[in-house]
Amino acid sequence: MCLGIPGQIITIDDIDNRLATVDVSGVRRQINITCIIDDAHPPESCVGDWVLVHVGFALNRIDAAAAERTLAMLDMLGDTHELDALIDSQEKRQ
Repeated sequence: MCLGIPGQIITIDDIDNRLATVDVSGVRRQINITCIIDDAHPPESCVGDWVLVHVGFALNRIDAAAAERTLAMLDMLGDTHELDALIDSQEKRQ
């Protein structure tokens, strides 16, 4: 089963293509933020947002407490498949 992993948006890289960099437990990866932006929350306002990341997309915004609880639960369950995949894909890029 695939899960959305909490990460925090640290930079907006390309407004036109809706790309941002997210930090997921110390791993930084470029993601698409199309699903979380609208007129009330444009790309420029996304820096600092916590989001659920799945297959390179920010699926929705979450609050910091929910992100912390989810990361703790995943760590407790040992379900790090998504995080491991994220780390592996970053290592392949280097």
